[in-house]
Amino acid sequence: MCGITGWVSYDRDLGTERATLDAMTETMACRGPDDRGTWTGGPAALGHRRLAIIDLPGGRQPMTAATPEGTVALVYSGETYNFTELRRELAAAGHRFTTDSDTEVVLRGYLQWGDSVAERLNGMYAFAVWDGRHDRLVMVRDRMGIKPFYYHPTPDGVLFGSEPKAVLANPLARRRVTADGLRELFTFVMTPGHAVWDGMREVEPGTVVTVDRSGIRTRAYWQLETRPHPDDRGTTIATVRGLLEDIVRRQLVADVPRCTLLSGGLDSSAMTALAARELARRGERVRSFAVDFAGQSENFVADELRATPDTPYVHDVARAADTDHQDIVLDAHSLADPEIRARVVRARDLPMGFGDMDASLYLLFRSIRDQSTVALSGESADEVFGGYQQFFDEEARRADTFPWLVRHARHFGDDTDVVRPDLTRALDLPAYVADAHRAAVAGVDRLDGESDLEFRMRRMSHLHLTRFVRALLDRKDRMSMAVGLEVRVPFCDHRLVEYVYNAPWALKSFDGREKSLLREATADVLPRSVYDRVKSPYPSTQDPKYALALQDHAKELLARPGHPVFDLVDRERLSRTAHHDAPVSTQAARRGLEKALDLALWLDLYRPELVLG
Repeated sequence: MCGITGWVSYDRDLGTERATLDAMTETMACRGPDDRGTWTGGPAALGHRRLAIIDLPGGRQPMTAATPEGTVALVYSGETYNFTELRRELAAAGHRFTTDSDTEVVLRGYLQWGDSVAERLNGMYAFAVWDGRHDRLVMVRDRMGIKPFYYHPTPDGVLFGSEPKAVLANPLARRRVTADGLRELFTFVMTPGHAVWDGMREVEPGTVVTVDRSGIRTRAYWQLETRPHPDDRGTTIATVRGLLEDIVRRQLVADVPRCTLLSGGLDSSAMTALAARELARRGERVRSFAVDFAGQSENFVADELRATPDTPYVHDVARAADTDHQDIVLDAHSLADPEIRARVVRARDLPMGFGDMDASLYLLFRSIRDQSTVALSGESADEVFGGYQQFFDEEARRADTFPWLVRHARHFGDDTDVVRPDLTRALDLPAYVADAHRAAVAGVDRLDGESDLEFRMRRMSHLHLTRFVRALLDRKDRMSMAVGLEVRVPFCDHRLVEYVYNAPWALKSFDGREKSLLREATADVLPRSVYDRVKSPYPSTQDPKYALALQDHAKELLARPGHPVFDLVDRERLSRTAHHDAPVSTQAARRGLEKALDLALWLDLYRPELVLG
């Protein structure tokens, strides 16, 4: 895993812009703490920071290949899990390799197949190829958008990077956010390609972006497609199990210590158990890590979102799978630490307002990084198999909006409650959400004869797999790479996604429960307690000391009435919450404090120009 960046300028020789290229590259230092490299050639400049995972001495970048027509140079972030098969195929075609890295396989694959190499890759990746034979830049992102990738067109070329901060380090990119950017920031719709920062775009998942002297072109090489599902229940369950075993086996490949993230839910437990079995065949024992909060297990109070604490189930899995397990226990002081909040905002480049859920993920990953470099996660199984409560909520099913917004409003209130009322009216966020929803569902094809319920559930699944999951994948990538930890997501393998997406809802919920196919496909490796457990979201601390700390930090912010955050935040509402005579206990009030504090930090750290007119 790595950080990539670069610059193409057809009107200048970028060999004279080393200082700027170095500045862009160094913003990615946390993503690649093991090595750095830059390369320039005429109108192109590439930068790379490396986290060494496979072929530690041989995978240095930028990686180049000399051809009679010109140099081809690559910067690559991610992992290609089928690189050994591709290497054999390329070797048979006459290619000679000097390293054992998957990076060289991707480079040689590009030389063999051009940008069609993307269709052959199984993995998570974002890479850019400067093709000196045609003075052309090719940017490619993985099918599910696991690895982030941003670009910013300029008058004579383009800037790009793994994260916005790399692009923003170039003077050609202005730190400006318009009203449209704020609309994206204050809603939870994840418009494809939208990057919030004015002038910046995401390379969309499953897309190739090509830049040459004639301009910028995009080509989608993959998207979710509606297809008939001919398999019966038994065949479907067996196919899911076979895919999962192959995926986990491939994703355990690394030349560094690896582990699993274990929450005690169905997803992470199944993945951990399968990993433990695979490693046991090799005479190894899997390491597992879980997050917990001081006093949480003893003082847990069930609510509508979380019926049970995680820790007992985590320990059941660790015993059953015989993992080398460790709980990472966090206290309220660490979760509320302003320096941790600042690191989270820097990592995400935006004020997401996820509060302790972001802070705990960052602190968990920081602790794991002391012992492992690669971690497997259960992320995205809920989107693939239909695990969220909204899949079983009739109001959310029938709502003419994103289904997660229905559930979110019910439990957390309106995220924009913290925003000034006049700004909320000016942004017209309901219209923005409605337009985004219409665009999101417009491309979902219906099978001939598909019932209204099945089509409604297909659309809901599509929304989660093309919108909602991207926010969670980005969160996990940013928090992990901020500490130099590579997190792999087996449930995002495109083969599994394609197969389960087209399984009818009646199959996905054949026993009336969430994730029926996953539960049955892994029943033999799960403790009974986990098999029977109801879905529980990522944990959040219940410690009142955390809420009190948020109130204290909000009071400190209120003592700075001239702070630019109050151009966005409703000062009176924030004051009422901060000066409440008891720790705020509702999720909505807490989220409001967290959003305001994140916004203030973001304005301090990035000093964006806000253009609201």
